Amino acid sequence: MATKPRKHPRITGVTAWQVDLPLHEGSYKWSGGNQVTVFDSTVVAIETDAGVTGYGEICPLGPAYLPAYAAGARAGIKELAPSLIGQDPTALGVLNRRMDAAMRGHPYVKSALDMACWDIAGKLAELPVAQLMGGRYGDGFRLYRAISQEAPKKMAARVGDYRREGYSKFQLKVGGDPDTDIERIRACAQALKRGDVLIADANTGWLMHQATRVVDAVKDVDVYIEQPCTTYEECRAIRERTQRPFILDEVIDGVPMVLRAAQDRAADVINLKISKVGGLTKARQIRDLCVSLGLAMIIEDTWGGDIVTAAIAHLAHSTPTEFLFAATDFNSYVTKEIASGAPRRRDGWLAASAAPGLGVTPIKSALGKPVLSIG
Repeated sequence: MATKPRKHPRITGVTAWQVDLPLHEGSYKWSGGNQVTVFDSTVVAIETDAGVTGYGEICPLGPAYLPAYAAGARAGIKELAPSLIGQDPTALGVLNRRMDAAMRGHPYVKSALDMACWDIAGKLAELPVAQLMGGRYGDGFRLYRAISQEAPKKMAARVGDYRREGYSKFQLKVGGDPDTDIERIRACAQALKRGDVLIADANTGWLMHQATRVVDAVKDVDVYIEQPCTTYEECRAIRERTQRPFILDEVIDGVPMVLRAAQDRAADVINLKISKVGGLTKARQIRDLCVSLGLAMIIEDTWGGDIVTAAIAHLAHSTPTEFLFAATDFNSYVTKEIASGAPRRRDGWLAASAAPGLGVTPIKSALGKPVLSIG
């Protein structure tokens, strides 16, 4: 007897909310005098005719970090959403090609939509997203903590504060005055204990002559250098002038750049941000490519709350342990809980939820009224 073909789910509606995420420490500062005190996040819900709803989130690091900004995410979602109505949310490759055809570029706009569709796929399969992405490695994974740009002594004190919370990997925000940055790196290095890892992240903040001075001045310090200059070519030139381990971040925006960096041996680690590459579908593709190339990764996003943290956790937990340099728990940086079921840090470790999909349920009272509803 022939089996009746299973009906594919279809997208029936897209809803979005704007939510403010204040910081526990009041502000977050990085190179170029940039700082944010409240992050502007967008939460997305995708409804289906199967009675299953998926959730995603996109939160740019202000408008001055990458070519992305919060209001632009919502404007882009409003533009894209009509083209998704009637589509199968579990056909993730087809859906991403459709979004790319409907809107050139703007990967951050597509990220929350793609994330929500992964949530739907997991719920329909009754499996956590990490399982769909290849399965979980171990019981959890190590986190790292970003240290906002401050005076050298204050940043060094933060190392001890965060170690007491369980962190053992520390990313210093540098990329300012070279002399002060050298002091920051040395002060924080002195606060380390055996097994700790130190990263000096310039966030493109140095010119080449400044970066050259810094990497030469800290050549005796056990520190990773992250994205010292704006362009790939500038960063590669600095890479050739230092023996310190090297991380590329802002220039890693897709498969072609990963392949170029691997061929040129321009990095030891890449920083893979989900929204920068367009969502979990493309982030997983890059993750798997990096594993094949033998390239370690930091897995995170530009910023976010509980839903972004859940997405990071599933991608990170399904990454082979030896290739996962670190990951981020953004929901511990902010004061507002926006979803139940999100993973929470335990002694510097995080684990993806074992519940179907992303494992999170938005707290509607925390989101307020929708700013967008289509379908």
